[in-house]
Amino acid sequence: MPGAEPPEMRSPVARYLCFVEAVAFSAYVALYIWRLQETHFESWFVFPIWLVASFALHRDTPKTLGWRVDSLWPATLRTGKLFAVFAAGLCLVGIALGTFEKFPAHMLQPRRFASYVAFCTLQEVALQSLVMNRLLGAIENRFAAAAIAGAMFAALHWPNPVLVPVTFLGGTAFCWLFAKERNILPLVLAQAILGSLVWWAFPPGWHHAMRVGPGYYTFHQ
Repeated sequence: MPGAEPPEMRSPVARYLCFVEAVAFSAYVALYIWRLQETHFESWFVFPIWLVASFALHRDTPKTLGWRVDSLWPATLRTGKLFAVFAAGLCLVGIALGTFEKFPAHMLQPRRFASYVAFCTLQEVALQSLVMNRLLGAIENRFAAAAIAGAMFAALHWPNPVLVPVTFLGGTAFCWLFAKERNILPLVLAQAILGSLVWWAFPPGWHHAMRVGPGYYTFHQ
């Protein structure tokens, strides 16, 4: 299948280039978060160009990118089981920290929640369709690839003390699910709901309205 060639069938150079691209894309996201969004806001346009060019170069298809319905049911079942564990844990955290009564308002407002789902879709495309796909093209061990992708995803949420560990655990788990089923659809909805629960479960003074990068330091409750 185009875009899904296993690492052992790729040349060492091709595997190396796949790994370099995954790291380089993540590094550019970090550069944009920490500097370019303030100095050159329009540089966000690099992201769609990079994604389209990479997908074309690697001859990716909707299936390899995770946009498929043939594996939707098994992917949803796998994601649902993990989602239930994470959601239960966040609910317990919220109850323990006394934030139960402060349920995230945007989950009850369809327009705001739809906007958050769109944001999560962009994140999952970047994380799964590009970064994780390239790591799967470079590393034979799926869990190792997922752990590396999760670590890079968590690093992009620095210095947020809530989001860094949460995104490492969630990012690694979601990347592993993607490697198993190659389906992005249930992951998007699961991330949107779990992200909303993170907002609710932890006090704003901890996660600073879910901000990352320099924005974390400029938050005023």
